[in-house]
Amino acid sequence: MEMSSWDEWVELALSKLESMKVLRSLRPIHYSSYPFEIKPKIDHAFKVFDDIRQWDRASVEIEIAESTFNRWLLDVPSSGDDLTCDNADLEGESGSCSKQLRKLLLFSGNDYLGLSSHPMVAKAATKAVQEHGMGPRGSALICGYTTYHRLLESCLAESKNKEDCLLCPTGFSANMAFMTVVGYVGSLSDINKTHLKEGVAIFSDALNHASIIDGIRLAEKQEIVQVFIYRHCDMAHLNVLLSNCMMKKKVVVTDSLFSMDGDFAPMVQLSKLRKKHNFLLVVDDAHGTLVCGKSGGGVPEEFGCSDDVDICIGTLSKAVGCHGGFIACSKKWKQLIQSRGRAFIFSTSTPVPIIAAAHAAVVVAKKETWRRKAIWNRVQDFRSLTGIPITSHIISLIVGSEDQALQASRHMLKCGFHITAIRPPTVPPNLCRLRITLSAAHTRNDIRKLTSALSQCISLRESGYFYTNATPKL
Repeated sequence: MEMSSWDEWVELALSKLESMKVLRSLRPIHYSSYPFEIKPKIDHAFKVFDDIRQWDRASVEIEIAESTFNRWLLDVPSSGDDLTCDNADLEGESGSCSKQLRKLLLFSGNDYLGLSSHPMVAKAATKAVQEHGMGPRGSALICGYTTYHRLLESCLAESKNKEDCLLCPTGFSANMAFMTVVGYVGSLSDINKTHLKEGVAIFSDALNHASIIDGIRLAEKQEIVQVFIYRHCDMAHLNVLLSNCMMKKKVVVTDSLFSMDGDFAPMVQLSKLRKKHNFLLVVDDAHGTLVCGKSGGGVPEEFGCSDDVDICIGTLSKAVGCHGGFIACSKKWKQLIQSRGRAFIFSTSTPVPIIAAAHAAVVVAKKETWRRKAIWNRVQDFRSLTGIPITSHIISLIVGSEDQALQASRHMLKCGFHITAIRPPTVPPNLCRLRITLSAAHTRNDIRKLTSALSQCISLRESGYFYTNATPKL
């Protein structure tokens, strides 16, 4: 690294905040009943299992009211009131609802490992709520940060091979907080703001998640950030943009696994470009965390690039099966984000029971390695049965028009599958699709039934799909 490195720029930002006496600190509240210092015993307390159980099926088997089913078939918007029972629906003294329910197999969720229904996850949440209530009493910088939060941060930092980690209320807020801090670093130059050579250049993949896009838009408000959008996963285009950019502070940000297309970012090529151009590499590993990599470290681990990723942003609402977000980074970056990341500073901290559940889920995922094997087996099953060379657990089948996508979704609903049509503005017109997500809780028989139903409404051999040649080891 040359003299003007990101480490030095972050130190400069921290020094300025310190001189202004506005560095913000986390103040952990200790719960005496929680033996934070005895981590090995805590991990050992979680009972784990070696194969799929009935509770895992609860994460993919759902029920909807018959009225909801009919509204969906007619594409009638629902405000959720069809879930409630009125007096006419009550039967007997028990007050149970007599509404007819229809069972569906869920193929559109994000609970990739089926951990949301794991008994150890439920037990951890229950124990925390019984002992401490919901919490968290306030923002993380005031009184909402506890030993539970610290333990989860340490666990995630270890998983992502980073020095530290900062929990955020959501994955969306994590991206918002980080990108605005990047803009702040750029604003520290003591020069005319029209001299963009001293600002920050952000290079963003064309199909990055909305949270990254919105975070960049906020960073741009600081008037010293210049944004370059490179064609989706096009490293030649990115290389040209980087080569022609005269600004020293460069940031490349990308999803690791793209949520609407199911393809992987070219991590190895990004790592090579990072060495060549000396940029800060930021990866949103929302859909790869716990699913990819030998130990569940995510897409960077899968492709052997963990050390080349400077900032790893993630969520607890997908494979972890809970709620919240995080930023795995160095201690200096953490201190800077917690001092200047508005989306973090001005949000209430995540409730303790959710944090306890998330920690249990991460521990269970590491121990129950069969879950990662199972989801990749389902990927292989779908590929074998359809001939479609998918590379991940996110399957994007391009149907065409909005009407065609809705028709296909309705057909799948009638066949007993919960699969929604993805339409504008989420995707461009005429690129409407069925987005299918696989889970470790699905079985091979589920995939057989799924592909059979799909073949009745679309031509699987001719339908469009997105994929890359960068296939992880299955």
